[in-house]
Amino acid sequence: MSLKTGEVRSHITDERLRSLGQAVLETEAAAITDLLPRIDDAFVRACHFMLGCEGRIVVLGMGKSGHIAGKLAATLASTGSPAFFVHPGEASHGDLGMITTKDVVLALSNSGETDEIITILPLIKRLAVPLITLTGKPQSTLAQAASVNIHVGVVQEACPLNLAPTSSTTAALAMGDALAVSLLEARGFTREDFARSHPGGKLGRRLLLLIDDIMHRGDGIPRVPPTASVRDALVEVSRKGLGMTGVMDGDARLMGIFTDGDLRRSLDQGVDLHGTMVAEVMTRNCKTMHAGSLAAEALQTMEEHKINAIIVLDDADRVVGALNMHDLLRAGVV
Repeated sequence: MSLKTGEVRSHITDERLRSLGQAVLETEAAAITDLLPRIDDAFVRACHFMLGCEGRIVVLGMGKSGHIAGKLAATLASTGSPAFFVHPGEASHGDLGMITTKDVVLALSNSGETDEIITILPLIKRLAVPLITLTGKPQSTLAQAASVNIHVGVVQEACPLNLAPTSSTTAALAMGDALAVSLLEARGFTREDFARSHPGGKLGRRLLLLIDDIMHRGDGIPRVPPTASVRDALVEVSRKGLGMTGVMDGDARLMGIFTDGDLRRSLDQGVDLHGTMVAEVMTRNCKTMHAGSLAAEALQTMEEHKINAIIVLDDADRVVGALNMHDLLRAGVV
């Protein structure tokens, strides 16, 4: 007796559920491993077509292949190969106008017989643009019409019914990633390039955010003259909340820094907080950063020297800012 929709087999054990999950991963891992010999001359030609593209890489796919195509278009675009996804069903109703003669078309279809893509093949051919296909059947209509076809067929789906696209979509995704990463390397795409296309992400913040964007300026900079008492320096540390104060001359040139650590050492030595000048107990030759440096560089310096705050200087070595680890945390650099 078959189960109704939503009904659960009560006799399925936890161990059986685990074994089912493991079987899926084993099947899909084998499908990806089988792709290794298919990184061949066809793969290389596909890369050259996309590297020579003067326009955009237009990625097509229907159903589950469409979801993979959309992800692949996003991956290509974010790694230096401008690309976008076009729904084949909409292409024949006007969206084909998005494809120009300078573009390259990349079509995904496990069967190689997807009606919506086959329908627009003559229009793609009329544009005389390279057509790269990822199919599971090298003898299919789509594969035979391609400028270059990459075989991504699998022995079996991970679905126990061998019906739901599982291994086949995983294989197409993996091959698409192989193309994207190969193009990335060939274009000399760098971490900085990646950050520029991901300004909202953590990597973007680490590689693009400058000290100038987050440092405290003007009255927000903790500062005292060298003649200030240790007590006055402590008041300034507490007022500005950065865990330190710069000790500066009248031209805003840094003479040293007074930190919580300097205070503890002063207390251990029995220093008179009211009668001792901060210049006598400050840390000289302290670590600094220059304006225009990356916030990530400040983080690296602070971590390397085990300090929690740092003074920022301009090109004339005058103090123009200050920041601490909390500023880097708030900015998402840490």
